[in-house]
Amino acid sequence: MNRRSFLHLSAGAAALSVTTSLLPDLAMAADGVVALVHTQAAGDNGPVDQMIAKLKQLAAEKGFEYRVVYAQDPATYESVFRALGDAGAAIIISTFNGVTEPFKALAPSYPKTKWIQIFGDPMNPPIPNVVTVSYDYHLGCYLSGVFAAVMSKSGKIGYVGGVSLPQLNADFNALKAGAISIRPDITVTGAFAGSFQDPAKGQEIATQMYNDGIDYIQTDSAATDSGVIAAATEMEGRMVSCISEAQYALGPKSVISIVGLDFGASLYNETTKALAPDWKGGIHEKTGLGSGVIDFIASPVFAEQGPKDLVEKTKAAMEAVDKARAGILNGSIIVPFITTI
Repeated sequence: MNRRSFLHLSAGAAALSVTTSLLPDLAMAADGVVALVHTQAAGDNGPVDQMIAKLKQLAAEKGFEYRVVYAQDPATYESVFRALGDAGAAIIISTFNGVTEPFKALAPSYPKTKWIQIFGDPMNPPIPNVVTVSYDYHLGCYLSGVFAAVMSKSGKIGYVGGVSLPQLNADFNALKAGAISIRPDITVTGAFAGSFQDPAKGQEIATQMYNDGIDYIQTDSAATDSGVIAAATEMEGRMVSCISEAQYALGPKSVISIVGLDFGASLYNETTKALAPDWKGGIHEKTGLGSGVIDFIASPVFAEQGPKDLVEKTKAAMEAVDKARAGILNGSIIVPFITTI
């Protein structure tokens, strides 16, 4: 199969799970394309699905070829990026902190390729053809804590994260700070599933939390979230706040809100910049409230289908959220960024 035929058949197709045997075909298909290499599986109703959808949308709008590649094994990261770089990929986008060292090792050798790390820390020193993007998700978690403090009947709320990383630790601490700002006597319990792709563990943790009297859980665990949602749906009155609008349908009577982090919108924005001739690398993009990427949003589906007493209570809760959001944006509220538990 020649290169053009391979592109025609597979550019924009479902994500490939990369193995060593696929690397030659990957290189053959890469010239001039925009490649998304995601390191968590698709089908998460969250970050990865958002990014794939927005890359497809932007490709259709701008008329470029694209590739979506699932690099499941960290041992393959460098091989995947090298194959794309050798083949002349125009833009390589990849995800999360695990790709930091491969980016550092390889990006300088491919100066004509633009590299974008979604959810990464600043490079020190900066690399001229690399942009890293981080998210002040903890600000949305603070708002979730404010909301939870008004909504909770038991005075007990919870947090389920994927892995105890500095950013997620900060999310938990911000949730706690937001809740305490409204209700100083509230109890906030955090737990980590040890994985972003383990719904069974998420359900186990959440079930125990709900059985212990917690009635509101903020998730922060990608595909593991679905297990938390499953636990919430087992009994009326259990509330869960997630990350993506796609999760409303998984628990229409229990998913009460989201701390929305639209990875798809972020990818769309950063890729659009990279397509422009005046793109500048060597920088770090910090994304927070007011950016269109991060916000706290009450579920319109829950407003229609949730228990009436909770639906009625959300108005007062959102008034408190709106006040806190305004305070964060005008600087009168400083949300702590504490990375230890």
